[in-house]
Amino acid sequence: MAHAHDHHEPLGEDLSRAAQATLERAGEQWTTMRASVFAALAGFSKPASAYDIAESVSKSEGRRVAANSVYRILDLFVASNLASRVESANAYVANAHPDCLHDCIFLVCDSCGQTTHLDDDHITRGVRSAAAAAGFAAERPVIEVRGRCAACGSKARA
Repeated sequence: MAHAHDHHEPLGEDLSRAAQATLERAGEQWTTMRASVFAALAGFSKPASAYDIAESVSKSEGRRVAANSVYRILDLFVASNLASRVESANAYVANAHPDCLHDCIFLVCDSCGQTTHLDDDHITRGVRSAAAAAGFAAERPVIEVRGRCAACGSKARA
């Protein structure tokens, strides 16, 4: 049985406002470029690379945006809990609840790339406890499970 926690997940402008409030509480500015990068990231249905985001922002702003600039902003977003990095894909997803700080579990479909984010505090507490028992201070556990999503799994059986 999963021990997930419940919380409201804002969407669209509400998500952008929640991200802005979280970043500003951390003492950072919500600049036009940061807002554009967050909007682009939140607009992807799958994890997006810095290059995907740079291309999206470049198209929407009508000027070239360098991936290096996007990487710096994404690093800030990850540090501020506005985004999570899907390590195995070298890509990012917007955090649907930036006010909630917890460890994430990602289910990554090897067929279509769809990534599902799970919150299961029981599992992540277990990972942190196992690390502590081994004398290791887990600062940012990332759990990724690779496989097939339900849609791709049913296609393979058809």
